[in-house]
Amino acid sequence: MTSDTPGLKPSSLDAHAILLVDDEPMALKWFARQYGDEFVVLTAGGVAQALDLLAQRGHEVAVLLTDYSMPGQDGVALLSTARREHPHVSRLLVSACADKDVAMAAVNQGHVEAILEKPLDETITRQALRSALANSRERARDKALIERREATLRETLGFLAHEVTTPLATVSGYLTAMRDRHLDALGCRPEVACIGQRRPGEVKAMLEAALRRSDYAQSLVSSFVQTARDAYHADSSASLRASDLVQAVLDEYPFEEGEAVWLGCDLARDFTLPGRRDLLYLVICTLVKNALMALRAAPPGQPRVHLLLEQGSPAPGLPLQSVIRVIDNGPGIAPEVLRRLTHEPVTTRAASGGSGMGLVFCQRVMTSMGGTIEVRSGPDGGTVVSLYFPPIQEHPDEEPT
Repeated sequence: MTSDTPGLKPSSLDAHAILLVDDEPMALKWFARQYGDEFVVLTAGGVAQALDLLAQRGHEVAVLLTDYSMPGQDGVALLSTARREHPHVSRLLVSACADKDVAMAAVNQGHVEAILEKPLDETITRQALRSALANSRERARDKALIERREATLRETLGFLAHEVTTPLATVSGYLTAMRDRHLDALGCRPEVACIGQRRPGEVKAMLEAALRRSDYAQSLVSSFVQTARDAYHADSSASLRASDLVQAVLDEYPFEEGEAVWLGCDLARDFTLPGRRDLLYLVICTLVKNALMALRAAPPGQPRVHLLLEQGSPAPGLPLQSVIRVIDNGPGIAPEVLRRLTHEPVTTRAASGGSGMGLVFCQRVMTSMGGTIEVRSGPDGGTVVSLYFPPIQEHPDEEPT
């Protein structure tokens, strides 16, 4: 992706050029001619011109190579400014007099990677430029990775806050109902709490439902905490089987009364997942929740949600991939909504607390691990959400599934 792409902010990942700063015009021309066969060379005739160029095209500059002795500000001052304002840029200093004071200032103020003596030795200079260019690209990649991880954490936290609100609100509602039904005037012994019931077993059912939802909220929080812990350790997670993930959702999801029987699963085509359990757990929970909400809104005669593990292709002609499908026989999704679901927040359940972020979040999680998500819904109702996972190298000791 280049910095010229319309609508995109320039990125230091685009950096590729060498900027030479020298107040001698002939030195600039000679350097561009000598090294232009291998590098993209930009030149500036002094510190002020270099700072202007960096302000406009700093995202293109990977290496700053500057003379030390120039009118006005010297090269070390330029390197110090570049270090502060353009941290991805590798910094090299050229000096005709390799004295100790210049070297110390360059290292202490400009944090240079190398000091080159005039006249430049071509072999040494080329090697220094190659090394500096590689270092700049590595810093840019590291910076972009950190920014992506931070964005993922912020997005996951926002999504989690919304998802936790619903079960906690339900818990609060049950506890409020029991508090309001607490009876003080029935002559109960001090050690006995009396709570009125409208039907037998109602209080126990509320307590059990509140417990399920509080456990589910805790599982979501634990998932986010694990995401935060693993954010900078991409290889820290153990391999996870798809069947284990599905079973965890079935065991931990806080179903409304009678809803658990709506779910069925086929886990015969098991496979190893490429991502961490925490984010994938949130994805599957989100898809199950969406299916259940659709069935509650317009229940068919026999509501069904089916979780299926199989092999499938996201498009004709593409190779087979491992896939988890979440299938329901609800009312389906209108075509105009379906087209937008995984690309922007859109919901048909805003009145009941829907934010429209669920499938956008799922899409981003799948994209981050090299997978894709597909949502299909026909005119006769029913919805199929498919999570396609990239192939990974199975452990040689594992039996094929």
